[in-house]
Amino acid sequence: MTEGLTRRLGGRLAFGGDYNPEQWDEAVWKEDDLLMRWAHVNLATVGVFSWALLEPEEGRYDFGWLDAHLDRLHAGGVAVDLATPTASPPPWFTLAHPDAMPVTDTGVRLTHGSRDTYCLAAPAYRQAALRVATALAQRYGDHPAVAMWHVHNEYATVCWCDHTADAFRRWLRERHGTLDAVNEAWGTAFWSQHYGTWEEILPPRATQWHRNPALALDFRRFWSDEALAAYREQRDAIRAHTAADRPVTTNLMLPGYQVLDLWSFGREVDVVGIDHYPDAPGAGAAADIAFGADRARSFGGGKPWLLVEQGANTVYTADRTLPKEPGDILRHSLAHIARGSDGAMFFQWRQSKAGAEIWHSAMVPHAGPDSRIFREVADTGAAVARLGEVAGSLVTAQAAVLHDSDCWWALDGQGLPSASLDYHGELRRAHRALWDAGITADFAHPEDGELSRYRLLIAPALPVLSDTAAESLRDWVHAGGTLLVQHFAGVVDTNHQARLGGYPAQALRTALGVRVEEFRPLAADAALRLSDGSTSTAWSESLRLTGQAEAVAAYTTGMLTGRPALTRHSYGAGTAWYASTRLDDAGYDALVARVSAAAGVGPELPLPAGVEAVRRHAPTGPVSWLFLLNHTDSPATVEAAGHDLLTGRPVPAAGLTLPPGGAAVLRQE
Repeated sequence: MTEGLTRRLGGRLAFGGDYNPEQWDEAVWKEDDLLMRWAHVNLATVGVFSWALLEPEEGRYDFGWLDAHLDRLHAGGVAVDLATPTASPPPWFTLAHPDAMPVTDTGVRLTHGSRDTYCLAAPAYRQAALRVATALAQRYGDHPAVAMWHVHNEYATVCWCDHTADAFRRWLRERHGTLDAVNEAWGTAFWSQHYGTWEEILPPRATQWHRNPALALDFRRFWSDEALAAYREQRDAIRAHTAADRPVTTNLMLPGYQVLDLWSFGREVDVVGIDHYPDAPGAGAAADIAFGADRARSFGGGKPWLLVEQGANTVYTADRTLPKEPGDILRHSLAHIARGSDGAMFFQWRQSKAGAEIWHSAMVPHAGPDSRIFREVADTGAAVARLGEVAGSLVTAQAAVLHDSDCWWALDGQGLPSASLDYHGELRRAHRALWDAGITADFAHPEDGELSRYRLLIAPALPVLSDTAAESLRDWVHAGGTLLVQHFAGVVDTNHQARLGGYPAQALRTALGVRVEEFRPLAADAALRLSDGSTSTAWSESLRLTGQAEAVAAYTTGMLTGRPALTRHSYGAGTAWYASTRLDDAGYDALVARVSAAAGVGPELPLPAGVEAVRRHAPTGPVSWLFLLNHTDSPATVEAAGHDLLTGRPVPAAGLTLPPGGAAVLRQE
C-alpha cells in the first residue's frame, strides 16, 4: 500500500525521519523548516514518544502544540507519519495503574523512568492506549499533513505478571480447547507437571531447573499474538477515522533476539516498516543491510516496504557504537531502496540535547548543519529525490532462506544438546553465503503455499517442522526444486515433541534420502576433517542413506569414520542436499555455491568482488532499475548500460566505473 504514501509525497520516495519539535524552541523550528527543504525531507514521523504532552492527565488532551507543528510541516511541503505514543506511558499512568508495569520472569516489577514501561496484557494499559490512539485519529484522520499512521514503537516488551498469566490461559483455551489437550501437547507426565485446573498454569517464569520447552514455546507464540492484538486495536481505531489510502503500520525491529512472529505482523500492516541499525562496519554492514531488507520485503509478501529508522552515524557493535564512514549514509540508504524500500528514514531529525538517547546520531547532529553528517544527509536526500520513478517496483528472487519464528524460539530455549545451536547466526550465515555469491534471496516460511516461485531453498535451522511443512518441502523437491537442509532439522513437531523412528520428519526424510539416528555434538574446541578436505565444528550426526542418496563427503575421524557427512539425493525432478555438520566458512560458502549452481541460480550479472547488484522491476512493462553499490576502497568497473538516475547521464554499453564507495542506479529496458 505504499502507492497511497507515494501519491501523497508527489510521486517521490520517502525521505526524512523522526521529528520531535517538542524538545526545541521556536528559533530551532524556523531553522528546521529551512534545513528540511535543503535536505529534501518530505516525510517526518511525529509524536512517537509524546504521550505525556498529548494527555497531561487522564482523559484530558492538549492537541494545540501538535496542531501547530502539523500545520507548519504541511505548509513547508513535509508530510507526516503520525505516530501513536503508546510505547511510553506518562508518569500519571504509572501512579494510577502500578499493576500495569512490566514484571520480569524473576518476579521483579519494574518502575517508571524509561520507555516501554507497560505490560501489553494489562487491561488498564490497553484501554489507555486505545483511548489516546482513538483521540488522535478523531482529530487528525483528515488532516492534510497526515500521509501515514505509525502505531506504537518497536513492540518488544515482554511481561510475566498475573495479567499476563490470565491472558496466557485464555489463549491456551482458544488454541488447545481443553486442559487435557494442553497436558498432552506439553507432555506434562514428565516431572509431575500434569495440570488439574487452568489456574495452575503460569507463564514460564524463573524456575529451579529447565522449563518445559513446549510451555515456553507456546508462551512465545502467545506473546506475539498478544502484541498483534494490541496493534490491531489501535489500527482499527485509526482506520475508522482516516482515509483508506493512508497506510497504517508499525516499526518492526530485526535484532538478534525476536519476540514477534514477523510473518503474522506482515499480514496485518498496510506496509511493512522496519528499523535497521548495522551491527558491523564495512562489508559487514552491507551484508547486514541486505539481510534486514530481504527479510522486510519477504514479510510483506514481496511488496514494497519502508525503512522507518536507520542511524545517520550509527553502527552498533557488542560494546560500543561506531561511526559510519564517509559515503555510508548514501550507500546504506540506496541498499535498502535497492531491495524494495520505497524510501529511507532516520532516527532522528535533530540530535537530542538531553535524555537517554543524547548520543544517538541524527540527521542534524549536535555540531549543527555545518558538519559532514548533515552535508551527507542533504546529498542523500537529493539522490533519493531523483529516484521517484522506482517507487512501487518489485524485487524478484529465485532463491529463499526458510525462516520460522517457532524454530527461533525453540533454539532459544533450555536443555538443548549444544549451546552452538544458534538460530539467528545460522539464518544470517545462509543469507550471507548467498549475498557473497551475488544472489538476491527472499525469506520464506516452511508452510508458504507458493514455494514454486523459487528454484533453490536453504533451511539453515529447522528444528520445529509440522507434517504439513515437511510434506510441502518433499513435494516441492519432487517437482524440481533444489533444497539444502542443515543439521538438527525436523527433530520436533509443532508441540515440541520429538520425532520418533529417526530424524527428521518422515516426509522430509523421504526427500533427503537420509535417516539420522544419533546426534554427536562436538566439544567447543573440537573440529572434524571431512573427506573433501573441508573442516567442520560444533556438531555431527550419525545417519544412514536411503533411496538413491549418495555421500558427497564423509567423516574421517572417530566412530563416524567413513560415514556420510554431506549428502545429495535425486528425488523426482529435484535434488535434496543434507549437511549433518557445521562446515567452516570456506566450506559452507563452497557448498552453497555448488548447490546454487546445480539449481541454476546465480548473480544478477558478473561483478568484481565487493560490488553489489540488485534489480527492481516495474510491476508491468519491460522497465527495470539496476542498483550497483561498490563496497570497496577501489574503483570497480561494471559492464552494464542504461540511464543513471543519480547523475542524470546515459551509461554506454561499455559499462561504467564506480568510484570507491560509489553507487549507480541504471534504468534499463
